[in-house]
Amino acid sequence: MLKESLIDKLWVALFRIPLVKNFWARSYEAVLFDRVPWTKLNKPLPECKIALFTTGGIHLKSDEAFDLDDPHGDSSFRRIPHDVSPEDLIIKHKYYDHRDADRDPNLILPFGVLRQLQAEGRVGRSNKYHYSFMGHIEEPHLTTLIQKSAVDAAKEIKQQKVDIALLVPA
Repeated sequence: MLKESLIDKLWVALFRIPLVKNFWARSYEAVLFDRVPWTKLNKPLPECKIALFTTGGIHLKSDEAFDLDDPHGDSSFRRIPHDVSPEDLIIKHKYYDHRDADRDPNLILPFGVLRQLQAEGRVGRSNKYHYSFMGHIEEPHLTTLIQKSAVDAAKEIKQQKVDIALLVPA
């Protein structure tokens, strides 16, 4: 495990080098979606129920960690209570440098900012849960993510009558 951790740290360090990062970016082919569903907001923001979604691999310390051993990623998601404390969270992700987010999880799951906007009356209440996925998912798990995990999370927020899902990539 220690050896894997050193290798992961090396990859993150390499991607801090602009030449390496730019070389990788030129050959990377992202999944493109040509039909993104969009629904017009039909009520004022202060009346809307909001859920946050992140791809930062953050979860409750008491939750099962995302699977970092599978080179194709982990297509599952974790629920994070809307009233979570930063001390109760941990980030388990090896494909980005999350040192800053370790210090301030609001960088990838802005629940504190959302609470401030709610206190000011600018936006409505939070859903019972916010949702965290792990980014860097490759096939065969990408299909599972798109056809099952994301659909399951979407069904949950629809059932809970969420008006706005704010997507925060890590």
